[in-house]
Amino acid sequence: MARFKPFVPPEAAIPELTVASVVLGVVLGIIMTAANTYAGLYAGMTVTASIPAAVISMGVLRGMLRRGTILENNIVQTIASAGESLAAGIIFTIPALVIAGVWQEFHFWTVTIIAITGGLLGVLFMIPLRRTLIIEEKELIYPEGLACAEVLEVGEKKGSGVAYIFSAIGIGAIFKLLVSALGVVKGAVEGAWAYGRTAVYFGSDMSVLLLGIGYIVGMNIGVLVFIGGAIGWLIGIPIYGAIHGLPEGTTLVDQVTTVWSTQIRYMGVGAMIVGGLWSIVKIRKGIGKGLRDAVLGREHEGVGSILRTDEDLKQKIVLGLTIATVVAVFLIYVQLTPTVGISLVSTVSMVLAGFFFVAVSSYIVGLVGSSNNPISGMTICTILFASALLLLAGMRGEAGILAVLGVAGVVCCAAATAGDISQDLKTGYLVGATPKRQQFGQILGVTIPAFVIAPVLVVLQKAYGIGSEELPAPQANLFASIARAMFTKSAMPWIMVKIGIAIGIALIIIDEILRSRNVKFRAHVMPVAVGIYLPLGLSVPILIGGIINHITRRIARPSGAEEATVHRGILFGSGLIAGEAIMGIITAFLIVGGMKLPLLSFNSSILSLALFALAALGVIYVALKPRQ
Repeated sequence: MARFKPFVPPEAAIPELTVASVVLGVVLGIIMTAANTYAGLYAGMTVTASIPAAVISMGVLRGMLRRGTILENNIVQTIASAGESLAAGIIFTIPALVIAGVWQEFHFWTVTIIAITGGLLGVLFMIPLRRTLIIEEKELIYPEGLACAEVLEVGEKKGSGVAYIFSAIGIGAIFKLLVSALGVVKGAVEGAWAYGRTAVYFGSDMSVLLLGIGYIVGMNIGVLVFIGGAIGWLIGIPIYGAIHGLPEGTTLVDQVTTVWSTQIRYMGVGAMIVGGLWSIVKIRKGIGKGLRDAVLGREHEGVGSILRTDEDLKQKIVLGLTIATVVAVFLIYVQLTPTVGISLVSTVSMVLAGFFFVAVSSYIVGLVGSSNNPISGMTICTILFASALLLLAGMRGEAGILAVLGVAGVVCCAAATAGDISQDLKTGYLVGATPKRQQFGQILGVTIPAFVIAPVLVVLQKAYGIGSEELPAPQANLFASIARAMFTKSAMPWIMVKIGIAIGIALIIIDEILRSRNVKFRAHVMPVAVGIYLPLGLSVPILIGGIINHITRRIARPSGAEEATVHRGILFGSGLIAGEAIMGIITAFLIVGGMKLPLLSFNSSILSLALFALAALGVIYVALKPRQ
């Protein structure tokens, strides 16, 4: 069999880890980390920043500075996306401490150190798994890593398309300005209609951020998220209301929302538990092989010096950094928990769960991509595992909640980061990067941007309230509920959790049937579970974005322009996400500064729908725009 030949040969010596690539990567990482913090709290979903970061890098280094190599651009996207993925790990877990009432505010150093240590463990635990998962496991294609490599290679020859990103950032920012600052566009167009003792609700958020997410994740995931929303809002709530009646509320929409928030959404908990466990079961053989290689080590092919494209950070450095990181986590747990013994139990729980789920995350994203990575399911499993150990150690009450969410925070950061850096390492393998330089870039990428997450959380909490209608923070709400149920007398609606478990099992059966028949459409559990747990208004624009992706693909396919169409759409969608998220953070600063927003309030549903439709048509136009 012929040996694989990367885009840049191993013997080539071209600039890679340069001052320009590091500075640009860190700057983009900070911006995208802040944007993803907002986007994840709002939508409950995050998307990888690798491709937009690579395109921006090509635009800056090659376009503005008239320099830059493909390997420098690869370093930029590696650093930028590492910080962006770190935000997901924090926002899914740490806000749960505030929502559960254990914290009254976000503690800067605690949040930052949890982010840094979790991110570092994601990088360090992945290093011994790199060769097995990235190179040797042929079934692991790492779709985002493959796509990013193609973008870098095309950009090396033909240009990048950075204009699509920056124009979309402007559109996303303006749209959010119209919603939150000016009040020209309504945040959501919604309504509820009574039928006897119950009611039916339907609505949609007016968000181009969600539209962009929908385009990027595609129609399959968009449909599954909407199916989850339909199960909860169009089936679950009407049935519950017909049996139990609706609770009191100022409006019918408020009554329906109360049923969803206190009862129906917990079906999503059951489905997430099933989805997380099933993901582990499906890849048990691959995980076992990766863990064996990590523990026992592996031998490089051939004799003599190692190729540049196969050099990892030295084992002594990896081991030293890992020990230092684990000690730092232990010291954080000493601060969070009442005794050293409990801190030790928490640390052991973190190390075991962290290493295991880094392997799981890295393997899953290789199969189905980062967008389908069941981080929520893994975190639920971590919470249940750590809770069992802590309960056996005698932990109860708020101290138990604090300890278990501290463990979950580090593990969630490690798993989210590992999934993203696996895609980056695959990109590097294809373009001919040096792994040890990428790994150094990833360490920078999780360390420096980590310092912006806590301040952004503080501002968003003061301006909007995390867990509110403006920022639902679905995962954080979920984990807060589970932790309260484990360590206090707070009850969960277990009947709803059991129904969710049944839904998850049914979806697995359906998905296996579809897989056996080679049907392209799949019934993955996690997107449906997230849809159940999200407000319905968030799933509608995600569905629309997914449908636009499908339509533009079909239109472009006969002419052979499908790949270029999807590329433009992804760049434009990424810009919409970044633009709306950045403006959301800026608006939050204005609110905290004392400005009363919105300045106007037209409350016109027709105008709101018309402007949102115009934005959707803009995505279609850009995706189908012929090459100039």
